[in-house]
Amino acid sequence: MTRLEFIRRLEAGLKGLPREDVDDILADYGEHFTAGMAEGRSEAEIAAALGDPARLARELRFEFGQRNWQSDRSPRSAMAAIIAFVGLASIDILILLPIVLAVLGTVAALFVAVLALFISGGFVLIVGPFGGFPGGWAVALLAGLGIMAGSIAGAALLTIVSIWIINALMWFGRLHYKVLEPAIQSDD
Repeated sequence: MTRLEFIRRLEAGLKGLPREDVDDILADYGEHFTAGMAEGRSEAEIAAALGDPARLARELRFEFGQRNWQSDRSPRSAMAAIIAFVGLASIDILILLPIVLAVLGTVAALFVAVLALFISGGFVLIVGPFGGFPGGWAVALLAGLGIMAGSIAGAALLTIVSIWIINALMWFGRLHYKVLEPAIQSDD
């Protein structure tokens, strides 16, 4: 594989990352080729020593997703980290993907349920005093506020659980990479 082909395949694998990060990565790998050629090695030897550019791109995307998640705990960075993890764990995809999708689907369904509970609490709060709520208008107000407060607490707990799940995925990804890294290094 030539230098140009290696760089193109690596760049294609890094599609979607910020352009300045991709440029830095490509410059680093370009320097590997420059240094190797200065030592008298061919482009094919250097490319073989660096490994599969698609695999490197998956590992770099995972590193970027993990770094992004550590610095910015937002839904967008969480989704990017999960996608990067799934890309890295493509070997385990048949086993891991159904588990990850089931857990994420359950958490998403629970978030929808908490939102519905919040809305129903608002309905009880607003309509209850005028609709003959059992116990009177004061009980309706307190019940509505209680339901809404309970749903907010549930959403907070679900958010914490979601962060734990994403951190567990990042831990597994780092572990997965550490297990595969010796095998990758021995091929060089």
